[in-house]
Amino acid sequence: MRTDVLVVGGGLGGVAAALAALRAGRRVVLTEEYDWIGGQLTSQAVPPDEHTWVERFGVTASYRALRDGIRDYYRRHYPLTAAARAWADLNPGAGHVSRLCHEPRVAVAVLEGMLMPYRSGGRLVVLQPFRPEAAATDGDRVTGVTLRHRDTGETVDVTADYVLDATETGELLPLTGTEYVTGFESQADTGEPSAPATAQPGNMQAISVCFAVDHVDGDHTIDRPARYDFWRDYTPPFWGGPLLSFRAPSPRTLQPTERVFDPNPGDDPLAVDADQRRNPGDHNLWTFRRIAARDLFLPGAYDSDICLVNWPMLDYFEHPVIDVADPAAHLAAAREQAFSVLYWLQTEAPRPDGGTGFRGLRLRGDVTGSADGLAQAPYIRESRRILAEYTVVEQDLALAVRGDKGAVPYEDSVGVGMYRIDLHPSTGGDHYIDVGCSPFQIPLGALVPRRMDNLLPAGKNIGTTHITNGAYRLHPVEWNAGEAAGALAAFCLDNACTPRAVRNTPDLLSAFQARLDRDGVERQWPDVAGY
Repeated sequence: MRTDVLVVGGGLGGVAAALAALRAGRRVVLTEEYDWIGGQLTSQAVPPDEHTWVERFGVTASYRALRDGIRDYYRRHYPLTAAARAWADLNPGAGHVSRLCHEPRVAVAVLEGMLMPYRSGGRLVVLQPFRPEAAATDGDRVTGVTLRHRDTGETVDVTADYVLDATETGELLPLTGTEYVTGFESQADTGEPSAPATAQPGNMQAISVCFAVDHVDGDHTIDRPARYDFWRDYTPPFWGGPLLSFRAPSPRTLQPTERVFDPNPGDDPLAVDADQRRNPGDHNLWTFRRIAARDLFLPGAYDSDICLVNWPMLDYFEHPVIDVADPAAHLAAAREQAFSVLYWLQTEAPRPDGGTGFRGLRLRGDVTGSADGLAQAPYIRESRRILAEYTVVEQDLALAVRGDKGAVPYEDSVGVGMYRIDLHPSTGGDHYIDVGCSPFQIPLGALVPRRMDNLLPAGKNIGTTHITNGAYRLHPVEWNAGEAAGALAAFCLDNACTPRAVRNTPDLLSAFQARLDRDGVERQWPDVAGY
């Protein structure tokens, strides 16, 4: 195949990149290795982690269209109560982690709808399920990528003027010889207060394999996992007790915190205040990431709420899965850990009534779209990251460093984002790192590799560090990074220039930023304080 822009990876960044290039009139090939496009929002089954102002500002127009589309889908197709239908900021799951907790398949439908006109018009080809296997280069340019079908083994060679790496782990970076970094950078290299003295490239954030459950009559206990005894007894040295427990450290204080698990608590979903600035909302794990609140729907529509399980006990930090000899073995171990969490919940977890085990918990693989009942894909928090013309460091945005000055402003801003610097326990034995953050910008320099001319990162593989990735890895920021990358590739084709030239030529930079402005990409924050 031959195309203008090849986007490898159909997660949020990849879809946003494809849409941006398509809006600019370019032909695009988009690839995805799982059954669903949408990445962390869909195949990884993670409700959107967003900042406190998301309903008013701080996201791109296309990301807002995605959010509006999800709510509209519920209003069009779901039997909502009159009160839920009238709720302007409808939160279908009434989860506390996000103002838009929803079933992942709904997001798939909306994303597919956003792409459909371009597929029908012949300017977009989606290769699915394909993953990259090899790449060809000529000096500092990528000339083609070989993709292999996940199930049949069929291969397709795609050549393109611009190649965007929107994979979850930055898979094109080693295949193309693009310089990159993994894990912790050293404090000597970055000057970051939270960085270690020496670099630790194998020390990466935990991954998680999420799953959805409801709670209904009957005994729905799964078969006992083969290594259940290992996970039941597993006690990380920094945890203060067994991993499989409702008692776990608070990410912000590191002090042991007791959570509860109370299925279908009968709370008022219309009263849920999903604002992470005021309350992390994780006291009752059932409502924390609930994705369907049955009382928002007409009686009989749902036998139970649906709860998305993505909790501390699910974090797999035994071993990294990037740049290791057998990543599949570690991904399989993470899936077994997830099954062990479910089995523990069903058989040994303490109940509010003093008993043990919630045998009515039913695994909802139909909700996550997988054969084994878990999410199709692991939730990857940390990717390979390009060595960029500009690398965002902790002191650019940390509240403890910046105070009331706000994050460092970038003249080459191509978007905005906000989330606390939120790092889960890592494969090197490190605890949570949770740092207050200022609302920040996305610098174009973080999207420009130091050497390669036509390869661009379009997701979590932009020029951040292990530390700042903790704030830049969330849903709307990944989307914005991908959208900027897709728009940049189209702009460079239109103007016969390179991404490096756009960043370093004032007239080109101004023209590119004007295009982003026209497309509804917010590049600056109003006067708001971080948290």
